[in-house]
Amino acid sequence: MFCSITSTAISGVDALPVCVEADVSEGMPVFNIIGSLSQRTKEAADRVKTAMRNLGIVLPPKRITINLSPGDVKKDGTRYDLPIAAAVLSALGRIPEDRLKDTMIMGELHLDGRIEGVPGILPSILLANKLGISTALVPAENAAEAEAAGIVKVTALSCLKDLIDYCTSGIVPEQPPLRKVNAQEQPALKEDFSDIRGQAVVKRACLIAAAGFHNLLLSGPPGSGKSMAARRLPGILPEMTAEEKLEVSRIYSVAGLLTSEQPVITERPFRAPHHLLSPQALVGGGRTPVPGEITLAHRGVLFLDELPEMPGRNLEFLRQPLEDRFIRISRIGRSVVFPCDFLLAAAMNPCPCGYYPDLNRCTWTERDIHNYNSRISQPILDRIDLRVDVPALEYRSLQSEGKDEISTAVLRAKVSAAFEIQKDRYRDLAFSFNSGLPANEIKKHCMLTDEAARLLEAAYHSLSLSARGYHRVLRIARTIADLEGAETINEAHISEAVFFRQHAGKA
Repeated sequence: MFCSITSTAISGVDALPVCVEADVSEGMPVFNIIGSLSQRTKEAADRVKTAMRNLGIVLPPKRITINLSPGDVKKDGTRYDLPIAAAVLSALGRIPEDRLKDTMIMGELHLDGRIEGVPGILPSILLANKLGISTALVPAENAAEAEAAGIVKVTALSCLKDLIDYCTSGIVPEQPPLRKVNAQEQPALKEDFSDIRGQAVVKRACLIAAAGFHNLLLSGPPGSGKSMAARRLPGILPEMTAEEKLEVSRIYSVAGLLTSEQPVITERPFRAPHHLLSPQALVGGGRTPVPGEITLAHRGVLFLDELPEMPGRNLEFLRQPLEDRFIRISRIGRSVVFPCDFLLAAAMNPCPCGYYPDLNRCTWTERDIHNYNSRISQPILDRIDLRVDVPALEYRSLQSEGKDEISTAVLRAKVSAAFEIQKDRYRDLAFSFNSGLPANEIKKHCMLTDEAARLLEAAYHSLSLSARGYHRVLRIARTIADLEGAETINEAHISEAVFFRQHAGKA
């Protein structure tokens, strides 16, 4: 007998349909799985046979062939255990053939028949809706994630017996309690900009960076507040749209980072990996490509502390993602694309000890300091919009009560107002922030006064700006103008944008 079950494969952050076919025929007893399989998927044969035997289901001494099609799609992971078991049971007549029609199945089997959760459920549910499939059978562990999409009827299964009872008797197993996700709920802000004493220029740079989604580099001595400022950036970014929440949640689903307590990502991500992470951990990769930190930071903030201490090769890997906002990872016979539209916030010391230009504390030579700063190449620096020198805090600032310090709520209100201007301006385009403004659209959206044009020309020559640097100055100036509600970029906007381009290292 023959049976076919619908499941999925994960490619990048998308799900692809996979047809799990089972054929039971006369011949030498064998349980064979074919169809471009990884080693983990091949092991499904032993897991399925053992789980059935431990539930008292004896497979007949026949030839059982499982085909996962299409053959040109690589099948990896343990997500095919449950659909393989369902297909075999249906082919053997233990499950009515029509009971699993119009149904998608995913899940890993333990040897005792328990069903384990698998990554990539959310993109699979989105695919089911696209294919017109009305029902999805998923592990109970993934039920909250699957229900969060709210587009397909979801039935959660805890063990293989639940599947058999559901198909033979129509018994729906007890469903796990689901945490209701309020997409409009604003998280309580634990870290506030008012905690940072002084550093008005740093806060201004963070405001501009958040309002236009511009990359930011903070350079200063240890303890000056660089990390504090960077960690508070997500709190002033505008709330994610429903589309962005779904987009980010798909990434975290594929990475296996969604839980029943957090079935959907509602806050902008903040990722702060160690500076000695591997290239694959940073940009993604592996034999079966998985998202890296730059993709996990999509629509949020990627904070790289101790930037010069990162291996130079890792830094250079950031060139293309910072420019294109996606990364393509190619393997033999296939290629996957991961989105990585993130705000880069980086921090560094001005010298190896961190105290330059305080010559009473810094003992490094000018050559040492130059070599240290040169670890960050000019092409990387050119892709960072705002560069800020963070001075050491004065004693009187530390002693202040902080009543006059600007708060996260105030900054967020300013950012939100500027974002609404940008959203309206770019409503028919594929981006929402000024940082995404392509070069061919800059002249249309960045109108300058005569004084501003003359100042920009002077800055272009005096700072030896590249064409990329010129365009980034205009994008920053556009954001500064939006914060003031101005349609035309004036001399003050250009002056401030140029100020933030020439600090913190090379211009």
